[in-house]
Amino acid sequence: MKTTSIISTISLAFLMLISFNSNAQEFSGLDKSPMDAASFPSNYKEADKYIKIVYSRPQLNERSLEKLVPHGEVWRTGANEAAELTLYKTMIFGDTEVSPGTYTFYILPGAKEWTAIINKDLNVWGSYFYNEKNDVARVTVPIVRAKESMDVFSIAFSESDSGIDMHMGWGDVRIAVPFTKM
Repeated sequence: MKTTSIISTISLAFLMLISFNSNAQEFSGLDKSPMDAASFPSNYKEADKYIKIVYSRPQLNERSLEKLVPHGEVWRTGANEAAELTLYKTMIFGDTEVSPGTYTFYILPGAKEWTAIINKDLNVWGSYFYNEKNDVARVTVPIVRAKESMDVFSIAFSESDSGIDMHMGWGDVRIAVPFTKM
């Protein structure tokens, strides 16, 4: 009787081990361009947000910015999926009133200025399927060259006299994209 009990216990343990392994979730390693988010206000204690962007943060890793983000080609504003911009309140972007909602946020880089684009397409990988017909609004802003280089692409918001500025920096390029509060 003891042998049967021991065999039953071992069999049960073996079955449990097999079932744990067959149901084990495999997780991928860290992304080379981790996802991040920036919002305004950036204080997490303040729930009444105006704007938020979710994007991935690519790194230069000794590569040229112009090679990664060629002038004249629409860029997804980060890596991987195109950046998603959420407006929680109606804002003015350039001359266009943009309603609350979630949009894709693209950039069209140039040598002296970059054009920021709000587009109504969603769940877009990269900028491969960018469709200009779905643009909601565009704003062209000058670039400023910084003394120091940023290896990791970054976005931050700050309050301005007329509303909110979205600051982007990568390499030695810095831009400020204005959103006007209503």
